[in-house]
Amino acid sequence: MTRAIVLGRFQPFHKGHAYLVMQAALVHPNQPVMVAIGSAKKEWEPDNPWSAEERAAMISAWAEAEQIEIETCLIEDINDPPNWVAHARRSHGEGTLVTSDEPTSRLYKDDSFPVHDLPLSERERFEGWRVRQTAKMLSTVYDDEAVREVLNTSVPESVVDWLISNDALFRLSTFETGVHAG
Repeated sequence: MTRAIVLGRFQPFHKGHAYLVMQAALVHPNQPVMVAIGSAKKEWEPDNPWSAEERAAMISAWAEAEQIEIETCLIEDINDPPNWVAHARRSHGEGTLVTSDEPTSRLYKDDSFPVHDLPLSERERFEGWRVRQTAKMLSTVYDDEAVREVLNTSVPESVVDWLISNDALFRLSTFETGVHAG
């Protein structure tokens, strides 16, 4: 089976990720998109607040709402770029990597893996650290509608609903990141 593969940490799954998955669904129509969740062992830390299973659940909530067929796999870090593609391939299998990340694209192309490059979509708005900082600022706000209004600018509504219904924002209030939002 030839399928599109989207690789990321998805901390959290935001609208930039949604764009990639939707575009990936067009690369190999009628095939599920393989969403490869990296840093699978990283969780409960400022840059990786959600577990791989939680990230898979938020991505699945989004895919169900959008009626996009996906599969997910988990990939542990090995911190060994020359061997990364072979390592990741064992989890995500064969297909076409769909990415807007130039270093990842280069790594896969150097390994003769098919790559479909996409331009970055609103990068400043969808940088993971910005989304996490916004979510952190909202982590102690007890007005779900206010949280939805602010987060929906960068995070799909179905993921915001998942974060709220699973009380998954609160843990962000416990992290000291050293990053200032101003």
